[in-house]
Amino acid sequence: MKISMNSTVAFHGTTLRDIAVAKAAGFDAVELQTPKLFRFLDAGFTAHDLVPALDGFAVSGVGAIQEAPHDEFTRDATRLAEVAQVVGAPYVQMCTGPVDVRVVKDFRAGTLNPTDLRFRGALGLSGKDALAETAKRVALAADIAADHGVGLYLEPLAWSPVNRVSQALQIIESIQRPNVKMCVDFWHFWAAGDTPEDVAALPGDLIAAVHVCDGLHVPAGEVPDQSISRNVWTGAGEIPLQEWVDACKATGFDGWYCPEIFCGKVAELDDHLVATTLRNTVQMLLS
Repeated sequence: MKISMNSTVAFHGTTLRDIAVAKAAGFDAVELQTPKLFRFLDAGFTAHDLVPALDGFAVSGVGAIQEAPHDEFTRDATRLAEVAQVVGAPYVQMCTGPVDVRVVKDFRAGTLNPTDLRFRGALGLSGKDALAETAKRVALAADIAADHGVGLYLEPLAWSPVNRVSQALQIIESIQRPNVKMCVDFWHFWAAGDTPEDVAALPGDLIAAVHVCDGLHVPAGEVPDQSISRNVWTGAGEIPLQEWVDACKATGFDGWYCPEIFCGKVAELDDHLVATTLRNTVQMLLS
C-alpha cells in the first residue's frame, strides 16, 4: 500500500510547501490540487518549475478538473493534464458538478434564477439526461488527458446530481475510454448513501485513488455540505474508516491512499504535525 498526501493536509500552504511537507512527513507521494496549483501557474510559474522541488518524488495525481462551461472546462483540463505530463503523474482528477454547493442549495430552495450565471451542470435534468451530460464532459476530459499520456479518475461529489458509485460506473461503461478510472472518496460516497459493500464490489483495477476522510451525519433532506459535515478531525467523525479501508483492500486495490481533510481548526495547526499524524493514521488503518 502506498500513501500520498492530498494538498488539503497542508491546507493554507502553497504547492511548493505541499511537496516539502509530504516529503518531510514520510509520504510516498503528493497529490497536487487546485486552487493552489492554479495559483502557482497564474503567478507565472510553469509545471517545469515543480520538477526541481520534486527531485524524483512521486506525484500520484493532479486535480481537480471541475465541471464548467465548455471553454473553461477544456482550458482547465488541458492545464492540469499538461502539469501531470511534466511531473510524471499517472492521472488527473475530475469531479462531477456543480462544484459550488451553494448552487445546489439555491436550486433545491427554488431561488436559483434563470439569469444566474453560475454553472448548474445537470441540475434539473432527468437521471438519464444528467448521466449523458456528465458523460460528455468526462469523455472530453479523458481525451485531453490521453493526448498528454495520462489517465483520468472520476470523483462523484455528494451534492452533485451525479453522486453515486452506480452512476460513475454507468458513465465509465458508456464512454468506453480505457484511461478512465474512479476515485473512492469516503465522505462523498458515504454522504451520498453508498456503503463499504458497494465499494467492495468494485473491480480493484477500476480504482485509481482512495481519499481517506471523515465526516459528521448529514440530516435527512439536506444537501451534503463539506464545510459543515467535514469540519472534523479524521477519526473523530462518524464514518467507520476501518470498514471503508477494508472494503477497498477487498477489491484487490493496492494503489494510492490519500488522507484528505477539511477541518478549520486543524488547518490552523502546524502543517508538518498534521501531515505526520494523518500519514500515521492511514498507515494504521492499512495495517
